[in-house]
Amino acid sequence: MASNEAFTFEDQKPSSSLTKKELNKLAVRSLMIQASFNYERMQGAGWLYSILPGLRKFHKNEHDFKRSLQDHTEFFNTHPFLVTFIMGVVLAMEEKKMNRDAIRAIKIALMGPLGGIGDALFFLTLLPITAGIGASLAVQGNIAGPIIFLLTFNIIHLGVVFGLIHVGYNTGVKAVTKLKAGMKYISRGASIVGLTVVGGLIAAFVNFKIAYVWSMGKASIKVQEGILDKIMPAMIPLAYTLLMYWLLKKGWSPIWLIVITVAVGLLGSVSGIL
Repeated sequence: MASNEAFTFEDQKPSSSLTKKELNKLAVRSLMIQASFNYERMQGAGWLYSILPGLRKFHKNEHDFKRSLQDHTEFFNTHPFLVTFIMGVVLAMEEKKMNRDAIRAIKIALMGPLGGIGDALFFLTLLPITAGIGASLAVQGNIAGPIIFLLTFNIIHLGVVFGLIHVGYNTGVKAVTKLKAGMKYISRGASIVGLTVVGGLIAAFVNFKIAYVWSMGKASIKVQEGILDKIMPAMIPLAYTLLMYWLLKKGWSPIWLIVITVAVGLLGSVSGIL
């Protein structure tokens, strides 16, 4: 058998297409993509679970089916909210019995960029905005705060999950070209918006103020209002947030950072510095 034949399907006859109902069922399965997350193949097992019914429908040939299963148990990791777009494109290629190398290449090419875009759009933009609105209402004693947050975030989340699988499947390989054309601008714009929102949240919600009053003879000055705020408002909250981010990048556990934050708050309160 030639090497090229090893990467093609034995049964080259195109399969029947997936219905809208079947695509929606696959989108539901994708919500479990991280249920078996591990540090060897990341979302690999969850990815296979998500597209398995589609593979069963397309590949009646036992060899083709096994080869497809083998390929889709490999390492896979992307944003869980945008994974349905990749599912749609890959399933369209599986249905048309395209070359296995091409299918793998498309999957690998999409999962990295969509992972970065998803983080910027959802975790750095949508989540802070919706959580900020909900938290603002909650701290005022309004019970609608958490309800509004959960409803708003998940309506958009599920709308994207169910919508993208249809977009990816219907446009097929053409979607890859369209995505590449605007990917640079989408990612940059989302990052700018996300960082702006995070900056606003740091100033509003990181309550880190110096209570110490510096005295010299009869003169006294509040360090926070008289010195630090005049240099740059919210300078200490920003500095502390950047310190926590730096420690995270250095591999510190979030649990330890929480412990450190609690300890700093307690010691600062007892000593009268904070």
